[in-house]
Amino acid sequence: MLFLKKIPVLLDNYIWILVNSNNFCIIIDPGCANEIIKEIDQKKWIPQAILLTHNHADHVSGVKKIIEYYPKITVFGPDETKQNYVDKILRQGDKIVILNRIFYIFFTPGHTSGHISYYSPPYLFCGDTIFSGGCGSVHKNQYLDMYYSIQFLSRLPDYTILCCAHEYTLLNLKFSMFILPHDKIIRFYFKKIKNLLNIGKSSLPSYLIFEKKINLFFRTDEHNLKKNIGLSKNTTSFKVFMNLRMKKDIFGAKRD
Repeated sequence: MLFLKKIPVLLDNYIWILVNSNNFCIIIDPGCANEIIKEIDQKKWIPQAILLTHNHADHVSGVKKIIEYYPKITVFGPDETKQNYVDKILRQGDKIVILNRIFYIFFTPGHTSGHISYYSPPYLFCGDTIFSGGCGSVHKNQYLDMYYSIQFLSRLPDYTILCCAHEYTLLNLKFSMFILPHDKIIRFYFKKIKNLLNIGKSSLPSYLIFEKKINLFFRTDEHNLKKNIGLSKNTTSFKVFMNLRMKKDIFGAKRD
């Protein structure tokens, strides 16, 4: 049996902790340390590993202090994170076993050139590749990389739990309603998430089956979407994706 805990830090980040029935845990993308150490000590959890998805400061800045406090912990991450005390570099196709579970490593570039995601069914720790209702910003015009990363992750089982790294859902849904103002499912979901946030709750984790309905970056084959952004019905899914992402960049959104 597993328990999933998210800890809000910084402006809108989430650090995820996965705990098993023996109180052993893993930490995903610690952008800071104090909140994590406090939670783990209060709950008397025993940290086994840190999993890093990419090398942005809001995902790695807590590593140094955490490993000083828990010196037996093992740090995993892609090559781009190697300067952050990583013990084992991970690549596409690798598998690691922690908490008596297999974690499959997926290479999901686009937000950074070396971004990876961790999948241990039903949990997907996707860093800044997918957000609820959106996707991460694209690094140095690597639109094709991001497109293929999202296409790959979209083929995971519908019950997959998406453990995204930021609380961007409401803003993403505002963009979606700007693009598809008459989409009833998106508008309903927006109201639901707004109500949750208003009472101090979170929109995450999300589920892949929901994202396929409300996340435009999973819907790039739809003729109605193409029409609403001024593209012909024969436009490729990739070109729709690139057009959407560029529109999102200038929508007036915060950094993602």
